[in-house]
Amino acid sequence: MSQPARPALWSGPIGVPAHQAAPLSPASRPTRHTATLRLPGSNEGCALAREFTDRMLGEWELGECRDDALTIVSELAANAVLHGRKSDTPDDADCDVWLRLTRRTAHLVCAVTDQGAGLPRAAHAPDAFSEHGRGLLIVEALSQHWGWTRHTPSRKTVWAMLATGGA
Repeated sequence: MSQPARPALWSGPIGVPAHQAAPLSPASRPTRHTATLRLPGSNEGCALAREFTDRMLGEWELGECRDDALTIVSELAANAVLHGRKSDTPDDADCDVWLRLTRRTAHLVCAVTDQGAGLPRAAHAPDAFSEHGRGLLIVEALSQHWGWTRHTPSRKTVWAMLATGGA
């Protein structure tokens, strides 16, 4: 199966038409450093987030942080789908949840944006029999840093940063 044609990448001098610039060698071609995916407001959104993350980590050759990244994305997506719904229906078609993966030189940033008004906080000692309350503790344990950014009173991004071993 052939790959779809990709648009030409341009990194020549400003003002020089692309057809006059020297072509880029494969080693010098810029790579895509950010990938985003809109998630449905259901449990299917968590599975799609994991599949998308796994595919991007393979493309970016970041296998060393695969397990931690998949766990973190699962937890962040599950929280966003649960708390970011506009309604109480389990499959909210209007749920606006986005996953963004950003590859930096030495880090991978996993970020999930939702419309939930509540701010995330890690429970210090969840009840041993509780079904909820451990997700952000897991994110905290697996990431170098994590946090959240409020965009509006009803929109926030929760993010976690993982080391990739890059220099």
